[in-house]
Amino acid sequence: MTTPTVPRADPEVERTRAHQRAFGWYDWANSAYVTTTGTVLISPYLTALARADACPDLAEGERCDTMLSVLGIPVAVGSVAPYTITVATLVSAVVLLFVGAIADRHPRPTWLLGGLAWVGAAAAASMFFLDGSNWELGVLLIVVANLCLGASTVVYDALLVRVAAPDDRDRVSSRAWALGYLGGGILLALNLGLMQAHEALGISYTMAVRLNLLSAGLWWGLFTLIPVIGLRRLRGTTATPVERSAGVLGGTATQLRDTFRDLRGYPHTLLFLLAYLFFNDGIQTVISSASLYGSEALGFDTSQLIITILLVQFVAFGGALVFGWIAGRVGAKRTVLSGLVMWTLVVAFAYFVPTGAFTVWLVCAVFIGTVMGGTQALSRSLYSQLVPTGKESEYFSFYQAMERGTSWFGTLAFGLTYQLTGSYRPAILVTIAFFVVGGLILTRVNMRRGIEMAGNEQPRII
Repeated sequence: MTTPTVPRADPEVERTRAHQRAFGWYDWANSAYVTTTGTVLISPYLTALARADACPDLAEGERCDTMLSVLGIPVAVGSVAPYTITVATLVSAVVLLFVGAIADRHPRPTWLLGGLAWVGAAAAASMFFLDGSNWELGVLLIVVANLCLGASTVVYDALLVRVAAPDDRDRVSSRAWALGYLGGGILLALNLGLMQAHEALGISYTMAVRLNLLSAGLWWGLFTLIPVIGLRRLRGTTATPVERSAGVLGGTATQLRDTFRDLRGYPHTLLFLLAYLFFNDGIQTVISSASLYGSEALGFDTSQLIITILLVQFVAFGGALVFGWIAGRVGAKRTVLSGLVMWTLVVAFAYFVPTGAFTVWLVCAVFIGTVMGGTQALSRSLYSQLVPTGKESEYFSFYQAMERGTSWFGTLAFGLTYQLTGSYRPAILVTIAFFVVGGLILTRVNMRRGIEMAGNEQPRII
């Protein structure tokens, strides 16, 4: 026996500009952690903590060859950070599927968003206590923070359907992504300023790093209040009758099983996820490998790479807005496909940047920032059109799991190419294959048909 579905709230009440503005602030909130902690600080700092534990008497600049023991497995000091992030990523890929099913059954999704975000923010802020050689605590905090980031993003992405009508989603998603890049860039600039001025302020470099880690967690937690309060009246909905006697865990498992079975009935949604697997992997590989390529292949120092990261952040703010504006006139699918062509050209351009040519490298960074925010924002809004009503969180968990569970393909191809050729230039070219394959698959997605099969309202332009 099934119970009646939860009635859907009046969409006009949910889709006001105030709701849309509140929605975008979660991109601003979590981007601080992604940029300051995840992209810049935590990997080198965790490596330094591990080195201090394995080789406490090591002189500066010397290599530590002592292995650490992790659950009885020998691990090189330099591998602690990448292994930690890999484990966190793979765990997230599995857990997020269950989070999505739970979120679709939760009566107050914004409370779930806030709870997950604040646990992650607490873990991020607690990284302030990483000092000396306690790298084990760092591993735990990274796993918790990254898991909560992914889980909260599943709930957050699904709310896009609730706050924006089909014709508004490209604009709302693009503005939210732009806000995220702006917020992440502002905090990163402040944090890097603190690191540069630590001696003048009378604090050690290590303390400056710890304060920066703390600031990212506090930023994430504080600004999460805006979407939670602004969207507090939203209620959970489900278009599929759920057996309440099964309980939360049993009902969630049943719903997840049924969704895996039903997913075959949405071939264009599946096709889009496959396309996203490829081209997003290309994007993530370029982002994660850019600093390595800049330092090893082109010979740029740390300060030059920091300037590059900041430039990409702020250009991506404008790029996301421009892509949203273009999508409103020619359609999101065409804009994303054009963006993938631009990605291909940007990577080819990066291949030909001469060693030491920093000005040319910055031009390349401008192109990367321009296309990066737009393709990611519009991919989210495109996918939202293909999600069956009432299962938004669960289907966005597939979207996030696709990103996290397979985001090592590109980096593996990058690493293998370098190992075979001994050069990072051909390695960066390998990422072009991901953009080409993803783009070709995306051309096969019939958006109108997919939206119809999902039972959603057709937008004016797609």
